[in-house]
Amino acid sequence: MTIMTGRCPQTVPSRPLKVALVGECMIEMRGDPASGFSQTFGGDTLNTAVYLSRLSPASHLVTDYITALGADSFSDAMRQLWRTEGVGDRHVRVIDGALPGLYFIQTDAQGERRFLYWRGEAAARQMFDGPQGDGLLETLADYDYLYLSGISLAILTATGRERLFQALRRARESGTRLVFDNNYRPHLWPDAEAARQAYVEVLRLTDLALITWEDDALLFGYADAEALFEAYAGFGVSEVALKRGEAACLIQCAAGRLEVPAEQVRQIVDTTAAGDSFSAAYLACRLQGGDPSLAARWGHRLAAQVVQHRGALIPRAAMPNLALPLFSSAVEA
Repeated sequence: MTIMTGRCPQTVPSRPLKVALVGECMIEMRGDPASGFSQTFGGDTLNTAVYLSRLSPASHLVTDYITALGADSFSDAMRQLWRTEGVGDRHVRVIDGALPGLYFIQTDAQGERRFLYWRGEAAARQMFDGPQGDGLLETLADYDYLYLSGISLAILTATGRERLFQALRRARESGTRLVFDNNYRPHLWPDAEAARQAYVEVLRLTDLALITWEDDALLFGYADAEALFEAYAGFGVSEVALKRGEAACLIQCAAGRLEVPAEQVRQIVDTTAAGDSFSAAYLACRLQGGDPSLAARWGHRLAAQVVQHRGALIPRAAMPNLALPLFSSAVEA
């Protein structure tokens, strides 16, 4: 069985692969003031971590989440949820007196969502700051793969972000591969130029980029997909999956340019986590030996199911049946 690397396939070792996702999990409230609210938890990289864990046999993949939380009941409940979903919390920094961020989701009749955030003082902003941040940064090189998003970068303090870049360089030198989902949110950055500089910094270290077209067109001003793929080749990114909503996914990889049609959805209920779930399924397939075309089909299938349910995390019973019948070779030591 083979998996992606920066340039070419490699043999999977006999131990499970280790993947860490870096970011922020928040308290999620859904509803409106007139009819009341329901409460759960969510966040882009956390959503991806849960779906990645659901789609990956425990014997093949260890999935951890790296963040900072408080010592409060909401933080404790978050961590319990992660463990229930098979997502490890052993590298969560606890900051006394800090709290998780909070957001409200409201959706319109077409399933498009509107978010209201309270995250300025969230614990996750400080995860890599100070001497206690050193411990988290040192763990990054212990993983085969690291996954982070544009939101992961945006929430950090400027100091924490720079320390993360330094740690990512060290991790990559030791063989860790980096997966990046662009998820550009303008309101989280002081200005677009600060975001562009941070994105370029991380893209130069990235092996697999999972990109939402609208976000990159807004941030970098790409005129079309060809311009985007040319820029990413210049950054040294060896595999790019370009997510375009209901349109076909475009992939640039060692096999060349691929186009994988999206699945048609009769009724969209809520688009929350559509991109996060696509990324999770794509990565799960690639780490189990699937080729990029099959990985995109996995991504489309899961995203199509997710948008037919409310909330970021659909019930386990609603998960689509995804399998890899093509791959039967034994794992080599």
